[in-house]
Amino acid sequence: MPNKSPSRSIVWLASYPKSGNTWTRAFLANYLLNRQTPMPINEIHRLGMGDSSANAYAMVARGPFDPADPKQSIALRDRVLKGIVANKADVNFVKTHNIRRSAMGVELIPAKFTRAAVYILRNPLAIVPSFARHYSLTMEETVMALNREDHVVYGSQGGVTQFLGTWSEHVLSWTRARDFPLLVLRYEDLKHDPEAGFSKLLELIGVNVDPARLARAIRFSSFKELSKQEEKSGFIEGSESPAKFFHSGKVDQWREVLSDDLVEKIRRDHRRVLIEFGYL
Repeated sequence: MPNKSPSRSIVWLASYPKSGNTWTRAFLANYLLNRQTPMPINEIHRLGMGDSSANAYAMVARGPFDPADPKQSIALRDRVLKGIVANKADVNFVKTHNIRRSAMGVELIPAKFTRAAVYILRNPLAIVPSFARHYSLTMEETVMALNREDHVVYGSQGGVTQFLGTWSEHVLSWTRARDFPLLVLRYEDLKHDPEAGFSKLLELIGVNVDPARLARAIRFSSFKELSKQEEKSGFIEGSESPAKFFHSGKVDQWREVLSDDLVEKIRRDHRRVLIEFGYL
């Protein structure tokens, strides 16, 4: 994939939270670094940074910085992204959970810095239990949050505020992108056929697909492997909740924990997008 402008080097690894972003990054780290043993989960950040890293904002602030203040982080965002592309690399992978729109007058995902994007999409019914555990919410609170236009994950010591919007808005904001190459991967399809999905990801970024290397990277980034590593060493990207980050990974786990009323509400509130992407 040609990169005509050195400033357009960011490849966004984008998703609504708890949709498979970490799994995707673990695969890429294992494949691109050509690991012969599984990449430690606490080192996958070597592949690229997240756009909510409080450290990155503190570095460009050059003075007092409060990650819990969204106005301050938004004012610094353009400088943070400029700092990423300033290394002149062909590709800079950046994880994001932000919606693709403006916040407080600032474009969150500027095309001027963007080479391409991968959007990992997951059934919101499956997101709810994982999101609730991760952020210590009830199922009801999580379902309501996925339907709020002003839904944000507020900043804390490790990260700045992330702007999510509703699940449907988030999906459409990314999947309607036309000003840079975009690959949409459904989590469910990746679980069913990871070879096909991750091959498309490698092709998007211009990397040759080696079948043996592909199979090894998929094995090294499996849910079983990531969960085993978290059990042994913890996970630095986990939340303050005591719940495990890699809890289940099942496609249909929601059937065991969501009430019929909540299932119906999600299907009603997000019906159009659920139909478009094959979830209804």
